[in-house]
Amino acid sequence: MTVISCIVLRLATAAAIAAISQSAFAFDYPTKPVRLIVGVAAGGANDTVARLLAQTLSERLGQPIVVENRPGAGGNIGLEAVVNAPPDGHTLLFATSANALSVSFYDKSSISFARDITPVASLVRGPLIMEVNPSFPAKTIPEFIAYAKANPGKINMASAGIGNTTHVAGELFMMLTGTKFTHVPYRGGAPAVADLIGGQVQVYFDGISGSLEHVRSEKLRALGVTTAQRADVLPNVPSIAEFVPGYEAGGWYGIGVPKNVPAEVVDKLNREINAGLADPKLKTRLADLGYMTFGGSSAEFRNMIAQEIDKWARVLKFAGIKPD
Repeated sequence: MTVISCIVLRLATAAAIAAISQSAFAFDYPTKPVRLIVGVAAGGANDTVARLLAQTLSERLGQPIVVENRPGAGGNIGLEAVVNAPPDGHTLLFATSANALSVSFYDKSSISFARDITPVASLVRGPLIMEVNPSFPAKTIPEFIAYAKANPGKINMASAGIGNTTHVAGELFMMLTGTKFTHVPYRGGAPAVADLIGGQVQVYFDGISGSLEHVRSEKLRALGVTTAQRADVLPNVPSIAEFVPGYEAGGWYGIGVPKNVPAEVVDKLNREINAGLADPKLKTRLADLGYMTFGGSSAEFRNMIAQEIDKWARVLKFAGIKPD
């Protein structure tokens, strides 16, 4: 056997051993507690869904799932923690619609949700509610559009922050209806809701879990939901798309991992997540919060993310939205 043949044989043997080792690791995965990084502070809707998923996934994987809140920079602080973690599947990203927005909003960032994260599985989606104070003169979407066009500059739109989902949902509405509001960003959803109830602002596109009880108690009036279909928890509230063709927005959550995690680990996580989402108790709990489960393959989640990134990039460009 020649020297070159020996080298080729050794390289082939090493590759085979590495493949077997990786496969064995994936079979045993996880071998220790798993971190789930959530890019918002504890206590909100994102955090609630993350902890419900963590409990279910922990039971299925046989290891604790430890939720770590890393808020800031539109989810990029949490994203960075996952991107820089060892690619062994023991650090997960609680991916959200905010991560898709951040790709274009923080386009100068050294990390990228699109480039540096492997999508594992989608979890849930939920609408935002286009809502006003009960004293506002418009009671329907068509009436609201007519009022906005007749009273330019007189509608203040709250958001939970510049570039937030609650902000761009309103910008998409303006883009498709030819209306114009004055944007009033807040540091979070709670103060935005408080000022809407108090009458300091006139409209807010809030996540359903943040305002559902206020709508039910009639402290706020829901004009429409932002998903293409009506929400089961608010069956009498129309979707905005019933009056504004092509309008669709909403919040969604999923799971991602660093880009070099072995495919076997991604596949195992996907299977266990989808099995967990099929649990009737979890589905009911999420439905009570206004969310609908929508699991699927890693490839389907990747395609959805790509569509979201493209859509919101166009809205951000149209509205000229940039970080402070």
